[in-house]
Amino acid sequence: MSGYVLFGADYIQYFTGFWFLSNERPVVYAEGVGGDSAVFVPEFEVERIRAETTFERIDSYPEYPGIEHPMPILARVLADLGIRDAIGVDGDGYPGILGYEGPALSDVTGATVRPLGDVIESMLARKSPAEIALIRESGRWCAHAHRLLEEYSRPGATEAEASLRASHEATLAMLQELGDGYGGGLSSSAGASAGYRGQIGLRSSWAHAIAHNIEFQPGDVLVTETSAPIRGYNAELERAMVIGSPTDEMRRLFDHAVAAQQVAFAAIRPGATCADVDGAVLRYFEENDLLPYWRQHTGHAIGLRNHEAPFLDVGDHTVLEPGMVFTVEPGLYDDAIGGFRHSDTVVVTEDGMDRLTDYPIDIESLTIPV
Repeated sequence: MSGYVLFGADYIQYFTGFWFLSNERPVVYAEGVGGDSAVFVPEFEVERIRAETTFERIDSYPEYPGIEHPMPILARVLADLGIRDAIGVDGDGYPGILGYEGPALSDVTGATVRPLGDVIESMLARKSPAEIALIRESGRWCAHAHRLLEEYSRPGATEAEASLRASHEATLAMLQELGDGYGGGLSSSAGASAGYRGQIGLRSSWAHAIAHNIEFQPGDVLVTETSAPIRGYNAELERAMVIGSPTDEMRRLFDHAVAAQQVAFAAIRPGATCADVDGAVLRYFEENDLLPYWRQHTGHAIGLRNHEAPFLDVGDHTVLEPGMVFTVEPGLYDDAIGGFRHSDTVVVTEDGMDRLTDYPIDIESLTIPV
């Protein structure tokens, strides 16, 4: 190959640390085998990029679609970099998002393109010590936001009230403590967040519900979600909670959800596969007659994206390696009672795993008084 070209925002961020709003206007990073590189952006981005990055070469186009489409202009930039004939790519052109339409890279360059997505994904899957430290810091702020969410979730309050208060206060605290270490975000509202996404009462039995600003009631089962990106890196922390005294059946399902997560923890070690971890959880469910309450796989990788490959699923035979980071979140869902899911973020170590999130998991700590 004569070089490589990246169109995906996540991949560009991973390799260059360059953050931008991904929309219908192509943003591209290209590097030749000799090390010469360029970032290719709409003209109005040039001033900001000069101020906030260390790119030596910034090429631009007037606008999209423009009088001349950006892709032929990009082809000339690549030729000037010596990138021609055979090119490694994350995709054969800019992805069709937000109404974008354009010719393929192979069409405008006449080059043979070689997909590199699987190579890049394997790199993302193994986190460096620096990346792990950022995810651990994210987990710390997830826990802070969760404590506030638990405090504000009381009968009579609504989902939006509790979530907005917790997220707002946690974000301000994070910004005050971390300063520039936070790393910024893609919007003025980016920061720590905690909420339920509609997983309240019987809706908590829907693994992927949506928010409805529901009012909390005694007897509700709740499933939380939190996030707190640190320089773009994410941990995930989730807990099942109950408002008021839990019933015996609630306790039973809660205890099994905790036990299933412990089974998954015990199965995570170098040399095991993602399928081994999910299979251990499914065997636990089968042995305890819990398969009717099963809805989803045990977890997924996480990092710059909230969901990454590989997946803790019986269909994924990826071998676990030190540095891989996963959410571990086996759940049980009863449509007559609610859902019970605890998610923690862990990193595979040389001899097992290490938890990057820390929050109480016992039902007493997660029972909200009425």
